[in-house]
Amino acid sequence: MANTSNTTFLDSIRRVAPHVRPILPRLLLGMFSALAASIVALAIPQVYRILINTALQPGTGSEGLWAAAAVVLVLGMLEAAFIAMRRQFVIVPATTVEKTMRTAFYRHLQDLAVEFHDRWASGQLLSRAMSDLNFMRRWMAFGAIMLVATTLTVTIGVVLMFTLSWQLGLIFLAAAVPIMVVGFRFRRTYGLVSRRSQDQAGDLATAVEESVHGIRVLKAFGRGREALDAFAGQAAELRETEIHKAKSLAVFSLVVTLLPELALGTGLVVGVLLVAHDGLSVGALVAFFATAAVVAGPVEAMGPLMAMTLTAKTAIDRHYEVMDAPNTITDPAVPLEPTGVRGELRFNGVRFRYPGTPADRPDVLDGVDLALRAGETMALVGVTGCGKTTLLSLVPRLYDVTAGSITLDGTDLRDLPLDALRTHVSVAFEDTTLFSDSVRENVLLGAATQPGMSDDDVLARALEVAQAGFAYTLPDGVDTLIGEEGLSLSGGQRQRIALARAIAAAPRVLVLDDPLSALDVNTEERVEARLRAVLEGTTTLIVAHRPSTVALADRVALLRDGRIDAVGTHSELLASNAHYRYVLASLSEEPRDLDTELEDKDDELIRDWEADEEQEARA
Repeated sequence: MANTSNTTFLDSIRRVAPHVRPILPRLLLGMFSALAASIVALAIPQVYRILINTALQPGTGSEGLWAAAAVVLVLGMLEAAFIAMRRQFVIVPATTVEKTMRTAFYRHLQDLAVEFHDRWASGQLLSRAMSDLNFMRRWMAFGAIMLVATTLTVTIGVVLMFTLSWQLGLIFLAAAVPIMVVGFRFRRTYGLVSRRSQDQAGDLATAVEESVHGIRVLKAFGRGREALDAFAGQAAELRETEIHKAKSLAVFSLVVTLLPELALGTGLVVGVLLVAHDGLSVGALVAFFATAAVVAGPVEAMGPLMAMTLTAKTAIDRHYEVMDAPNTITDPAVPLEPTGVRGELRFNGVRFRYPGTPADRPDVLDGVDLALRAGETMALVGVTGCGKTTLLSLVPRLYDVTAGSITLDGTDLRDLPLDALRTHVSVAFEDTTLFSDSVRENVLLGAATQPGMSDDDVLARALEVAQAGFAYTLPDGVDTLIGEEGLSLSGGQRQRIALARAIAAAPRVLVLDDPLSALDVNTEERVEARLRAVLEGTTTLIVAHRPSTVALADRVALLRDGRIDAVGTHSELLASNAHYRYVLASLSEEPRDLDTELEDKDDELIRDWEADEEQEARA
């Protein structure tokens, strides 16, 4: 994570300026409305002073009293109107800024390379996208405006108090010195605690998300209690931090409330003495304390407003920690638009090491040379951890090569626009990721427009090729919502939906990271056969963990110690390469796909039922 803890408040505010600039006129109108409401409130004590010193003197009529009451009523209505105007001016633009910044944040997350997401916990990103921007919006719409209005209100109020009585004004002003000292200390300590609180809240969100996603594992292994204990510990740490925040704010609020009240108590005694010795009129004394009462509210509000401001600064810093993260995988300065892509894929001396890997550790890929002819299917095999998945991740540029190059039809992938590259390259991973949406939307996520075919045609063909016809038997067919990450489906069903998604994209290069590991041999063979027929001419690179997958490939590449050790047909390598025979012997046994077995049994029962019906009809 980037360190922004040493930034000043003004530095943080400047970061938001480009977003605030379009709505600045309305924010200023909101601030002027808030200030106008405060000035109107300060004008009411002056009416009291005139009323007491003139209209309430012996021998005067009641006309002055009614006039003063009317003026106070009008001023009160004006104050309420200005408060309502403030809210109308700021609420809509502030929420617009929040939406704009949240959208920009999500767009940046989408653009950032996978290596960024490898380092950042999802809960931290979630808290920055939601809670932090919510803090910023509330401070922008209320905290910032009221902080300025409150400061000016206190300043104007103190000036009015001095004009009424400089002696009493000095007493009130004397209370401001310790408030300033305490406020400086409060700003430092509360800022640190606020940052710690928001970071801990992000960690807590990560714990919740991981527990929800892994709920089946926790239940299966009976580790719910351990997960709860760990979560309770994190929650307790956050509670302690929040208590620390509350105590800091309580101390500051105590000071800013108590000292002005003590000053007013002292001022009351001094004021009565001044009135007794004709040093101050009764009206001026009443006006002074009425003004002090108006000022007391903003003074007491300084604590919460300061806390809100410091929290907003922390939120801004946390937001820009992500926004400042550089995108290491970008479009080239002068992109080459691919035309007539054939699908010839070539790895030329490819080296790769993950960011942050110690210098004394070897590269994951140490000079890979491999050529795939257009339209062929090549299986990639090797022992666990040899870098097969890493090599596949380089093709759609989820990571960039450390050295060497990968070319598509002779063009370096880094010279192609990312959108174009990922249009021509489709991926299906072993670790299936589906979205909380319908089967239809998941399959058509990256579907290409195909001449003469509607979306329903593309969907039907993709499901048929992936042997995922079970989707039509779901409660709402292909419009069935499959739940978060598709966990309402079995492993084999999720893999077939993910494969259908890759097929629907109609790519020129298909990259498969053992996406059929949960299928039985028969289903896998049917899928492979249909892939060959429907995607004829598509170059396919597939990580194979089972002998049946290897046997279906045109050629096989053996990855060993970060390099391609041998390339040939399955029969050739079996006869000539001892390490290949060792790898092949270590590949997993064929799994049983219970879903497919049940579907096959259902089909068999249906055929038997149809045969019986036909026999009865003939009889």
